Amino acid sequence: MDEQILSFKEMCAEFDVTPRTLRYYEYIELLQPRREGRSRFYTARECARMKLILRGRKFGFQLEEIRQWLLIYEDKGNHAQMQAFVGMADRQLVELRNQREQINEALEELEVLRQTTLDEVAKQKE
Repeated sequence: MDEQILSFKEMCAEFDVTPRTLRYYEYIELLQPRREGRSRFYTARECARMKLILRGRKFGFQLEEIRQWLLIYEDKGNHAQMQAFVGMADRQLVELRNQREQINEALEELEVLRQTTLDEVAKQKE
């Protein structure tokens, strides 16, 4: 069975990323496409890594954290990588919950300020 290989353009389209993003991920060693001349080709391994990178970004992980996490698999295997992920996830869950609290506070304050302003506008019309 032939392994699916994506060109640079196909990789951008498949993951809805810009060429600049893809080049940057390669530059910081998140991805290591096969090169033939100036062309880059992405194997199933690179596609799997890209899925993990994008998922990590969605959850708010920094690119360096993701890079270090991906290296754990190469150096120590799947079990060590899963253990590292649990620690990363625990830290990120705390951070996201704090951000949610800050957003909820900002929403409440903005709603009160909006209503106060709206009441003032109504008073001035009278």
